[in-house]
Amino acid sequence: MRESETQADGAERAAGDAPAEGNTRRGVLLGAGLAGIAGLAAACGGSGDDGGDAGGSGGSGGGDTGGAGAGTALASAGEIPVGGGKVFEDAKVVVCQPAQGEFKAFSATCTHRGCSVGSVSGGMINCPCHGSKFKITDGSVASPPADEPLEEKKITVQGDKIMLA
Repeated sequence: MRESETQADGAERAAGDAPAEGNTRRGVLLGAGLAGIAGLAAACGGSGDDGGDAGGSGGSGGGDTGGAGAGTALASAGEIPVGGGKVFEDAKVVVCQPAQGEFKAFSATCTHRGCSVGSVSGGMINCPCHGSKFKITDGSVASPPADEPLEEKKITVQGDKIMLA
């Protein structure tokens, strides 16, 4: 009788009905992987705004962007040193002040391998992963291995607040 049970199990598997315990493990791992990919896609695609609306603080109640979105205050102007900058990891943005009163923002994702830039010093945005350096004036590559500039982000300064546009 045992042999016929084994044959029945084999027939079920051949028909695509794997045992529940195998599906559960695979399902959990697959689900976790897909959830992670969906989260990355949402984070990467959250700020693809072409600037149509000026009222970016709560419009139609969708809540579709994670992290800091348009209209979000990143810092006060006094927090950004002249000739330096600050990395805002949650917003994936680095804000710099190349000259007094002039503020620039760039993606905090290095164009070499996608690491987050780590610091701003000596007029350079520095990536800790492989040593790439970018100019705070325009995000261009000052020192490889990166060969593409950092993407510029739009910001506004309202009073003392620096905000994503």
